[in-house]
Amino acid sequence: MQNSISHNRITHQFETVIDGHRAYLAYMDLGKQTLDFYRTFVPDELRGRGIAAALTRAALEFAEQEGYIVIPSCSYVERYLERVEKRLSK
Repeated sequence: MQNSISHNRITHQFETVIDGHRAYLAYMDLGKQTLDFYRTFVPDELRGRGIAAALTRAALEFAEQEGYIVIPSCSYVERYLERVEKRLSK
């Protein structure tokens, strides 16, 4: 799944197309090395397959590699980060 996710810097989205359906994570570059991850969308036909998690993971890896701070305005991204923090604190 990771290899099929592309980063569209023009539209500020991490995206994938599976079975003709497009899923994406949208962000805004707020300047000062800060990204706001504000929307994750997965069509009904693709839900429950871990696609939102894969998009989020790809976006977070990009942010880390490039030295960005992330603001998780999207509720999915916020919950994803909480789950990761829980696992790391064990």
